[in-house]
Amino acid sequence: MKFSVQSKAIAMLFSVGLIAGCSSTGDPMEDADFGSDVSAVDQQGGSTVYSDGTRDGVSSAQLSDEERMAAQQQSQQMALRDVTVFYFDFDTAEISAESRDVLVAHARYLSANPSMNARLEGHADDRGTSEYNLALGERRANAVQRFLIVNGASRGQLETISYGEEKPAVQGMSDSARSQNRRVELIFR
Repeated sequence: MKFSVQSKAIAMLFSVGLIAGCSSTGDPMEDADFGSDVSAVDQQGGSTVYSDGTRDGVSSAQLSDEERMAAQQQSQQMALRDVTVFYFDFDTAEISAESRDVLVAHARYLSANPSMNARLEGHADDRGTSEYNLALGERRANAVQRFLIVNGASRGQLETISYGEEKPAVQGMSDSARSQNRRVELIFR
């Protein structure tokens, strides 16, 4: 495809105009100009969080690589612990692969906090008899309890209970509703 001289000139002028429009004046802005109590970059090249000018915040320039990694891991573990409901496939008490990392985070938390206790509530969908669903909910709660114990939690921190089909999370007989009722809920107390 050939471009005419006129097309090349227009493209070149457009590019120069775009670059000129995006350039800055080069004037440094003071922290106060940002309208925030968080300074963007401290003098050592790291960022400072929660500095109000009278006291120092947490500066990433002051953290070693190991401390940054530990802080990042702790943040990830806290995010994982936000998940407290674990779902199961139909007619099984096998813990899913997606749930394992989250349960490990909960087990570590319980191990690090021996005064913390948790209740594991097992549930089932409405298919099957009430007795069968109570037993299935119990098997699910016990499976989660064993997994937590193997990964560091103490047996004394955990209590299991089964509600079977008696406390559905979602009403309905669709596959979607039933899949949300096959669960174990982890409740910290």
